[in-house]
Parts: sequence; C-alpha cells; structure tokens
Amino acid sequence: MKEELVILVDEKDTPIGLMPKMEAHEKGVLHRAFSVFIFNSKGELMLQQRALHKYHSPGLWTNTCCSHQRHEETSLEAGVRRLEEEMGFSVPLQEEISFIYKAPFDNGLTEHELDHVLTGKFDDQPKINPEEVADWKWMALEEVHSDMQTHPNQYTVWFRIIFDRFYTHLNNASHESNR
Repeated sequence: MKEELVILVDEKDTPIGLMPKMEAHEKGVLHRAFSVFIFNSKGELMLQQRALHKYHSPGLWTNTCCSHQRHEETSLEAGVRRLEEEMGFSVPLQEEISFIYKAPFDNGLTEHELDHVLTGKFDDQPKINPEEVADWKWMALEEVHSDMQTHPNQYTVWFRIIFDRFYTHLNNASHESNR
C-alpha cells in the first residue's frame, strides 16, 4: 500500500503542494485536515477510542473521525469517505469552522493542520472498523468538556484543541441565536 499524500496549504488554505503524510508529520508542515463531529438527536457527541495498535495516540478518545483530504477531494467528500471507512456509516455533513493548530507528540511527530470541522446527525449504532477504532460512545458536550478537564490524558492532543475551539464556537452561536 503506497503512503497517503496530504495537501500542503498556506494560512489561507491555498494548496501549495503534496507530501507523504508521515513526512509532513515529521517536518511539522502545515497541511489540510478535517475532523468529523457526529451528534445524535439528544445532542450527544459520538466519540471513538483509537485502535490500540495505532502508531500514535493508541487507545485515546477522540472525535467521531478525522483524517486528511486527498488531492482534488473536498472536505465534505473526505469526511463522508472517512466516516464510512472508520465508523461504518454515511450521513450528510456540513462544515462549521476551520482554523490552524499545531500539536507536537512525544514520538517526535507534529500535527500542523488547517482543520475543517464537519458535523452531521446520526441516531444508530456504528459498525466500527477494528483496524481504526477500538470502541465508541455517546457523550453530552458538557460531559466531554468536564471529563477533558479532569482526565486530559485520556483524549488525543488534537481533539482537546479542536473540541475547545468547536465548543467555544457552539456557545457563541447559541448566544447569537438567543439575542
């Protein structure tokens, strides 16, 4: 299997080239990524626990799924593709926000991503891919927020960063709609 390429971008999300995924993470080069947040009708977030054999962050809890767009693939197309590959279901997605973050790992790799946060709704059980996912659960946003404060090391570094930005975005949107 040939190594996946990521899309290198500038701060305005303009593509500037392609690079093997591992090389981009070794060099900490800015590249495009996406994070999917799936909610049920109760407003709970579907979390996944990363497979125990993953090369980084094994066994940690994170958002429903995340990955990298492929060359000439939109964020929404990539999100739908990866959701099916990891969690075994497909739903329409919409983009909420995007932002840049940088997170170094203990193993020498660095996530430096322009992340597109995508959301969707689903009320069933996923059919998880055991190569990617060890377990899954629904959690209320307030519960995730609280648990992340108490047990940060049980969550992936990127999810802690992305969740904080997304949680703030949702709270700001809620305040705006209540005006």
